Amino acid sequence: MPRLLTESESRRWKALLPALALLILIGLWEGSVRLLARPDLIHTVYPIPSGVAFSLYAKSGLLARQTLVTLAEVGLGLGLALVFGLALSLLIFYSKGLERALYPLIIITQNIPVFAIAPLLVIWLGYGLGPKAIVAALIVFFPIVVNTVDGLRATDEDLVHLFTILGATPWQMLVKLRIPSALPFIFSGLKIGVTLSVVGAVIGEWVGARAGLGYLMLKENRLLQADLVFAAIIWLSALGLGLFALVSLLERAAMPWKRAGHAGYSVAQKEE
Repeated sequence: MPRLLTESESRRWKALLPALALLILIGLWEGSVRLLARPDLIHTVYPIPSGVAFSLYAKSGLLARQTLVTLAEVGLGLGLALVFGLALSLLIFYSKGLERALYPLIIITQNIPVFAIAPLLVIWLGYGLGPKAIVAALIVFFPIVVNTVDGLRATDEDLVHLFTILGATPWQMLVKLRIPSALPFIFSGLKIGVTLSVVGAVIGEWVGARAGLGYLMLKENRLLQADLVFAAIIWLSALGLGLFALVSLLERAAMPWKRAGHAGYSVAQKEE
């Protein structure tokens, strides 16, 4: 009779399975391209994992410099979206008239393709940082506004009545109750937006740029450097994952009571 895995061994196997699946896919990719593709088209038209890995190593300095440009665009776009998104969310929450006037317009903006706006921004603002940051901000803006408004509305009404009875001012109600209650919603919108902002910055670079990962991808694609294009995609994915992890860390720091709640729940489970 085969031995059953312990809990720790089972966890290790679960952690190894995605890595094993990735290695198998990489092996199939490398083998199929080498067997089926014309040798003179490998690395130029058909990338292979070994060539991508070499590009990641050989062109690491170039990729890092272009990543910093894209990161600056994403950071500025996120900052703009947060400032204007949170301000507009408060206006919508406190004014029914503004909600009826602005909410449909916000929804309509999401139906306009970003590719249709990006060329105009390049014409108006040039090839600098601004157009790419604005494209990133436009993509992030919607999830931040919608989630923040929903979070402000989800405040426990019993707590609202308690604050009112205790004589809290509207400002105290907002800062000490509504915003802390809305933080999970705000961070949910920010997590969605932070990954989309990377896509927005790259779209802006595709339309018109002199630097950045999106610019590098277009340039190397024209030069038939498929391995380097895939290397840039990997750096772009790593940038998105890193920003998502950073937002998750900020969420944990901003909501210590959430960590305390999870810790208490874990202790209760162990005691049972």
